[in-house]
Amino acid sequence: MHIQQIESKIHEIRGQKVMLDYDLAELYETETKYLKRSVRTNFNRFPPDFMFELSKTEWETLRCNFSTSNQRGGTRYLPFAFTEQGVAMLSTVLKSDIAIEVNISIMRAFVFIRQYALSHKDLTEKLKELENKYDKQFKDVYEAINYLLQKDKVETDQKERKRIGFQK
Repeated sequence: MHIQQIESKIHEIRGQKVMLDYDLAELYETETKYLKRSVRTNFNRFPPDFMFELSKTEWETLRCNFSTSNQRGGTRYLPFAFTEQGVAMLSTVLKSDIAIEVNISIMRAFVFIRQYALSHKDLTEKLKELENKYDKQFKDVYEAINYLLQKDKVETDQKERKRIGFQK
């Protein structure tokens, strides 16, 4: 299983990285109703920080992003969103070899995303440090550029004024 395929199925909802039940069912090669049934029969294993049901507005927003239709054949129930811990808990509920293999791939994808986010954060902090360091050294240059920009603006404002008096 390719990490890119899994990454495309990870969404950010309520500030958390989650996977939706129908995406997980597709990866586990089962139907969504069987996945949901297994979760409901083991509901005590899925606290709110492991899994939550999308609200109607969240689902509508997500559907608009995917450009899916509201016609017959769609879902009748709001989907479940599983956090990384919820996906790990699914492997205890769905006891198939495919579920175990898929869960390993999904965990790798979550770890990859977390590492990428951390490295991105480090780069952002380094850029801010460089900005602060060199901003002070080039303050005079910025002031000169701003002066020239304002001078050009004043000249264009004068050109746009309607001249009064004798005209040729």
